Amino acid sequence: MGDLETILRLVAEGHLTPDEAAPIIDALTAAPPSGGGPPPAPTPPPSTNARPARHVRIRVTEKGRQVVNLRIPLAFADMAARMVPGLSGEQSDQIRAAIDAGVSGPILDVEDPDGDGVLITVE
Repeated sequence: MGDLETILRLVAEGHLTPDEAAPIIDALTAAPPSGGGPPPAPTPPPSTNARPARHVRIRVTEKGRQVVNLRIPLAFADMAARMVPGLSGEQSDQIRAAIDAGVSGPILDVEDPDGDGVLITVE
């Protein structure tokens, strides 16, 4: 199990709050590979035709109260969506298709009458 998957599981199980998990996820996804070598060369500024970095935000509510609010790199979206409880295979396919198509904005917004819901947005 990968480090990011472990963090997401801990949030889903309630062992970490989304606020506690956010800096850990940022560190895991931004950390350069360890090796003790020289620091990496500075990255040149992006060209005008480069796509900006993209993220997926996953918000889960229970009884109208937000219990998860994660912003993760797009590369981990598929794994994170599989960890959201209650998503059907069709909804997971919808998320993957929207991400593959380059959609921005809300791609899944589900809420039941009890106030339980999931909102997944590409930012």
